[in-house]
Amino acid sequence: MKRVRLDPSARKAAILDAAIQCASVAPYTDVTREAIGARAGCAPGTVSHYFSTMPKLRRALMREAVVRGVVSIIADGLARSDPQARRAAPDLLVKARQLLVMR
Repeated sequence: MKRVRLDPSARKAAILDAAIQCASVAPYTDVTREAIGARAGCAPGTVSHYFSTMPKLRRALMREAVVRGVVSIIADGLARSDPQARRAAPDLLVKARQLLVMR
């Protein structure tokens, strides 16, 4: 995939989009800078530039999942006692807990 220079806010958004996509197919704790960078069309170092540590990246990823209402990622966060996941809206928490029961 050809890499394209984006302005900083667009690049950060692209990285978060890619992180959401990666966490939709694998546990969010298993997502790597390399996988996110490949999906976002940037180098893993660029991911590190915007999110200096994996814990910071995971917090941002979970916050974004909560904002977007991505129940599967929220459920994964609840299973791992993620504080960001616990902050989801009540209706999302119900759906996420139901998904955990079905797993």
